[in-house]
Amino acid sequence: MKLVAITGEESGTAELEGARYQVNLSLVDGAQVGEYVIVHAGFAIERLDEQEAEARLALFEQMARAVRGEAGPRP
Repeated sequence: MKLVAITGEESGTAELEGARYQVNLSLVDGAQVGEYVIVHAGFAIERLDEQEAEARLALFEQMARAVRGEAGPRP
Protein backbone atom coordinates (compact mmCIF):
# COMPACT_ATOMS: atom_id res chain seq x y z
CA MET A 1 0.00 0.00 0.00
CA LYS A 2 1.13 3.56 -0.59
CA LEU A 3 1.32 5.73 2.50
CA VAL A 4 -0.70 8.84 1.69
CA ALA A 5 -0.84 10.56 5.11
CA ILE A 6 0.68 10.50 8.56
CA THR A 7 -2.24 10.98 10.93
CA GLY A 8 -0.55 10.61 14.31
CA GLU A 9 2.70 9.69 16.01
CA GLU A 10 2.29 6.01 15.09
CA SER A 11 -0.57 6.02 12.59
CA GLY A 12 -1.21 6.83 8.99
CA THR A 13 -3.46 6.34 6.01
CA ALA A 14 -2.44 3.95 3.24
CA GLU A 15 -4.09 3.46 -0.12
CA LEU A 16 -4.44 0.50 -2.46
CA GLU A 17 -6.49 0.62 -5.66
CA GLY A 18 -8.39 3.70 -4.51
CA ALA A 19 -9.36 2.30 -1.10
CA ARG A 20 -7.88 3.97 1.98
CA TYR A 21 -7.06 2.23 5.24
CA GLN A 22 -5.88 3.40 8.64
CA VAL A 23 -2.59 1.70 9.50
CA ASN A 24 -0.44 1.49 12.59
CA LEU A 25 3.13 2.59 11.84
CA SER A 26 4.71 1.61 15.16
CA LEU A 27 6.61 -1.34 13.66
CA VAL A 28 8.39 0.61 10.89
CA ASP A 29 10.83 3.39 11.68
CA GLY A 30 10.72 6.64 9.75
CA ALA A 31 7.84 5.91 7.39
CA GLN A 32 7.22 8.86 5.07
CA VAL A 33 4.27 9.90 2.92
CA GLY A 34 4.75 8.55 -0.59
CA GLU A 35 6.52 5.37 0.51
CA TYR A 36 5.06 1.91 0.14
CA VAL A 37 4.43 -0.40 3.08
CA ILE A 38 3.42 -4.02 3.51
CA VAL A 39 0.40 -4.08 5.84
CA HIS A 40 -0.74 -7.07 7.86
CA ALA A 41 -3.68 -6.96 10.29
CA GLY A 42 -3.63 -3.16 10.22
CA PHE A 43 0.10 -2.85 10.99
CA ALA A 44 2.72 -1.69 8.52
CA ILE A 45 5.41 -4.36 8.84
CA GLU A 46 7.85 -3.47 6.06
CA ARG A 47 8.83 -0.44 3.99
CA LEU A 48 9.42 -0.86 0.25
CA ASP A 49 10.89 1.38 -2.40
CA GLU A 50 8.63 2.17 -5.36
CA GLN A 51 10.31 -0.28 -7.75
CA GLU A 52 9.96 -3.23 -5.34
CA ALA A 53 6.35 -2.26 -4.52
CA GLU A 54 5.40 -2.14 -8.20
CA ALA A 55 7.07 -5.51 -8.84
CA ARG A 56 5.18 -7.13 -5.96
CA LEU A 57 1.85 -5.56 -6.98
CA ALA A 58 2.35 -6.85 -10.53
CA LEU A 59 3.08 -10.33 -9.17
CA PHE A 60 -0.08 -10.26 -7.02
CA GLU A 61 -2.13 -9.18 -10.06
CA GLN A 62 -0.63 -11.99 -12.14
CA MET A 63 -1.49 -14.52 -9.41
CA ALA A 64 -5.06 -13.18 -9.19
CA ARG A 65 -5.49 -13.53 -12.97
CA ALA A 66 -4.21 -17.11 -12.81
CA VAL A 67 -6.71 -17.96 -10.07
CA ARG A 68 -9.51 -16.46 -12.17
CA GLY A 69 -8.29 -18.41 -15.22
CA GLU A 70 -7.44 -15.28 -17.19
CA ALA A 71 -4.52 -15.13 -19.58
CA GLY A 72 -1.65 -12.96 -18.46
CA PRO A 73 0.63 -10.77 -20.57
CA ARG A 74 2.99 -12.56 -22.91
CA PRO A 75 6.72 -12.29 -22.20
